[in-house]
Amino acid sequence: MQTKTPEAVTAQSPLALGRVAVLMGGTSAERAISLKSGAEVTHALQQAGVTATACDVTSVADVMAVVQSYDRAFIALHGRWGEDGGVQALLEALNFPFTGSGLAASALAMDKLRTKWVWRGVGLPTPDFQVVSPSQPFKSEDFALSFPVIVKPSHEGSSLGMRKVADLPALKEAIAAAEVYDSEILIEQWIAGREFTCAVLGDAALPMIQLKTDHAFYDFEAKYQSNDTQYLCPCGLPKEMEQRLQALVLDAFHVIGARHWGRVDLMLDENDQAWLIELNTVPGMTDHSLVPMAAKAADLPFPELVRRLVSMTLT
Repeated sequence: MQTKTPEAVTAQSPLALGRVAVLMGGTSAERAISLKSGAEVTHALQQAGVTATACDVTSVADVMAVVQSYDRAFIALHGRWGEDGGVQALLEALNFPFTGSGLAASALAMDKLRTKWVWRGVGLPTPDFQVVSPSQPFKSEDFALSFPVIVKPSHEGSSLGMRKVADLPALKEAIAAAEVYDSEILIEQWIAGREFTCAVLGDAALPMIQLKTDHAFYDFEAKYQSNDTQYLCPCGLPKEMEQRLQALVLDAFHVIGARHWGRVDLMLDENDQAWLIELNTVPGMTDHSLVPMAAKAADLPFPELVRRLVSMTLT
């Protein structure tokens, strides 16, 4: 690993970034999406003049090899190990620069349940919920939410294992299906209304995007496979309302301790009340992905977006 010089820290040219490893692949259920994100990030960095290499990492040894051969890393790993703080812990321990949130914020944001506890603890709005786990098995008589609800594995991304359900038998089936992915299951009150997402870049919120899909919700197929999903940017909200929601998103991002970039998903119910859903600390970077779309709306081309993200590791 090369040591950063004062000139490298202050220089604005791509050469200041040295050799950049784009960490992708990983071992999670989102591996295929991560490989796509990593390939597109690598290509965009190269277009921006950065010396970037795609690195498929699936073990501690792979990460150690990166540390020995490169100067910094762009983390394009989605899901467990690469997004939940595992890789971040290694890189932090080795004092190796990397994009995105550190160990603590990555681990917290990947945990949907504890993210909601933190948001609720500081007074930020998030839908009501209950949890099912080995120590808290599901009991019909203790179920206090009203249908419909949405069932989610607490530690997965890309909507894997999620189902919207409208009655008790379907709820029990959905819990069993989610337990294939996780031992801790979040049952969340369904919010009827409009779905939005808002990307964060540094200390700024990018233009919001409204999501429209014929699916019950913005699920895996709607995210990565469907050509019918609509992405509205401008999002269709009055300017003052969008600015108010962007301020809420920044609060949600900073409360978790996130840094550099991320994406907050939220709902507006039928009374225009905002509800925070989750924070993604390593959002997708595929041709269907939302952060590049929001950046483009802010006149920030994809190559410049990823170059700027890597540049954040210089400080």
